[in-house]
Amino acid sequence: MKFRSVRTAFLLGSAALLSACSGEGDLVIQEGVGVTSVRSRCPAVGIPAYTGDITTFSQPGDTTLASMDVAATITNLRVTCDDTGERIYSEASFDVLATRRDAGAARSVELPYFVTVLQGGSTVQSKRVGTVTVNFAAGAERAQASAKAGAFVNAAAATLPEDIRERITRRRKPGDPDAALDPLADPEVRAAVARASFEMLVGFQLSEAQLAYNATR
Repeated sequence: MKFRSVRTAFLLGSAALLSACSGEGDLVIQEGVGVTSVRSRCPAVGIPAYTGDITTFSQPGDTTLASMDVAATITNLRVTCDDTGERIYSEASFDVLATRRDAGAARSVELPYFVTVLQGGSTVQSKRVGTVTVNFAAGAERAQASAKAGAFVNAAAATLPEDIRERITRRRKPGDPDAALDPLADPEVRAAVARASFEMLVGFQLSEAQLAYNATR
C-alpha cells in the first residue's frame, strides 16, 4: 500500500483521531462560538479509514465468503506520549482480534501493520512496517494478539512560534478591530498551525487489492 495512491485522500484525511496527550502548557484554541480544542505537541493518533481490517483468502482473486481464510481487526487503541525532551515519543498499543474459516490444527498467522507520521495532514515524515503474530489454538476459530507501534516527532517542529501563539491567545476587547475575527481565519496563522500539527497513524499494511476490498465490501 502506497500513501500516494489514488486512495490517498481518504487514507490520510479520514483517520479517527485520538487525543495523544494534554496538560500544562497546551494551547487552547477557540474554533468558533462555543467550540474550543486543546492543541498538544504530542501527535494525534488514529487508524486511517479502511486500514483497521484485513482479510486474506485461500484462492487468489476470489473474495467470496467461501474463499475467506483469516479476517482480523485492530481494536482497543491506547496511546502514551512523552513530550519532555527534544524528541517527542508517542506509542500506540492495540489488540488484534482474528477469526479463521477453518478451525482445524493449531496455526500461527503473521499480519503486517504500519506506523507512519504525517506533518500538516499530508507530508509523510516517517513510516515503519511491523508484524503481529496471531496464534490459533487447535480447533479454535478465534484468536487475539497485542502489538505496539511508536514514533518520534521533533519537538521544535511541533511547537508553535511565539508570535503565532500570541496572535491566537491575545485577549481581544469589545471594540477592537479584530475582536470578532477568528485568528485561525488568518492564512498565516492557519498555515503555522498546520505545519506544527502531527499525526501518528496505525493500520494494517494492505495491498491495493485488500484496500479496495475494505472500501467496497
